[in-house]
Amino acid sequence: MHHARVIPCLLIQGNGLVKTKKFKDPVYIGDPVNTVKIFSDKEADEIIVLDIDSSKNGSEINYQLIEEMAGEAFMPMAYGGGVRTLSQIKQLIRLGIEKIVINTAAVKSINIIREAADIFGSQAVVGAVDIKKNLFGCYKLCVKSASVDVKCSIDDHVDDLVAAGAGEIFINNVDRDGMMVGYDLKPILSITSKVNVPIVIGGGAGSVDDLSYAIREGKVTGVVAGSMFVFHGRHRAVLINYPTDIVI
Repeated sequence: MHHARVIPCLLIQGNGLVKTKKFKDPVYIGDPVNTVKIFSDKEADEIIVLDIDSSKNGSEINYQLIEEMAGEAFMPMAYGGGVRTLSQIKQLIRLGIEKIVINTAAVKSINIIREAADIFGSQAVVGAVDIKKNLFGCYKLCVKSASVDVKCSIDDHVDDLVAAGAGEIFINNVDRDGMMVGYDLKPILSITSKVNVPIVIGGGAGSVDDLSYAIREGKVTGVVAGSMFVFHGRHRAVLINYPTDIVI
């Protein structure tokens, strides 16, 4: 048995909290600051906040909202979305963010990972990898909230991120996002078997069993979920929840 982190992932758009399916059709579900407070009260291991507008459009980071959210987070908080420069990273860390999630910018130039790790430490740098299947059923890399495909292989990109100094890899499955049908571990195992940094995965969690299975069979060090922690019942009523114990 080993303890793996169970991590709620919150998507923000503007000043609101939203939830997507397959990275599309965001639905407003509440106030992000209050939601962080609830997860903090429930003693979540960690929390990831992703700004989907900044990710896709490259708009400036909503520092005021992030500062308010960080002020309610009594657990490690990671932020991703529109992070392109070292000055942005410095500002986010100053606001109380422990980890910076970098995706699109690292595909454009791996130097952002290397420079950030050199200055702020590898423990503060998370390399994010969004994956989805093509028409032939093969997984491919994508960026800008899955709106742009990338030719580089997933394994090669992960290798580059780790070599550049990323202290953690976050792999998010676009096809499973919001579907609550379980994680797809097939593309994960080839990575966890050879990478020596923590791997966390997202996309598909619908039950505590899904979390346990991913930790046990996928050999990951963290499981990320969104819908599972904010919806309740078949009508998807909004109810913030967090598992108290997971049997691995």
